[in-house]
Amino acid sequence: MNKIRLGVNIDHVATVRNARGESYPDPLRAAILAQKSGADSITIHLREDRRHIKDSDLKKIKKKLKIPLNLEMAPTKEMLNIAIKNKPNYVCIVPEKRKEITTEGGLNVKKNKKNLKRIINELKKRKIRVSLFVEPQVSDIRLSKILGANCVELHTGKFSNLFHKNNRINLSLMNLKKSAIYAKQLGLEVHAGHGLTYKSAHHVAKIKSISELNIGHFIISESLFVGMTKSIKRFRKIINK
Repeated sequence: MNKIRLGVNIDHVATVRNARGESYPDPLRAAILAQKSGADSITIHLREDRRHIKDSDLKKIKKKLKIPLNLEMAPTKEMLNIAIKNKPNYVCIVPEKRKEITTEGGLNVKKNKKNLKRIINELKKRKIRVSLFVEPQVSDIRLSKILGANCVELHTGKFSNLFHKNNRINLSLMNLKKSAIYAKQLGLEVHAGHGLTYKSAHHVAKIKSISELNIGHFIISESLFVGMTKSIKRFRKIINK
């Protein structure tokens, strides 16, 4: 059996809270519930515009959580300082555009290599595991290794979009598989995420080189109907078949 870790992203609990400017629903409560329900880690994305997760959420969750906290962040000086101060277990560096609804693709690793290398070095000095969110392509994976990342998280957005539209997915899935194999051969830990649902995650989880899936929006959406515990437990069964 291919045992894959499940990281649960709780950003959109904060999205609902912020829609009314209330104190509920509380992302900390969601993090604790996800922990009890079988999540291996909790992911939060502290965006520069603070559209969902707030600095106070990061502090509270880091203090109370007993499983690893994965902080997604843009490669900026501000975010580096926040990560150093709060010391999450993991950091995943992601691209960020102010007007995007969600992360639209992987990092431009080549364009940002000097800045990324500096940030990676600073985080690793603090014994924080560093992942780069990249497209499933050899050049970005190779450069991620050169820059000193511990892991790559393969962007599954293209595959997910094709899957949801019932288009041919074989080529996209094969590309994910080849990229995962290549990354693992380089000594990188391989994660994957973005846009995954029960059905699409089932396919990605069959890729043996992948050790972790990070899933958020679908879990929070499904929780409206079945609850977070049932949604997470169903994912656990699907990805570890």
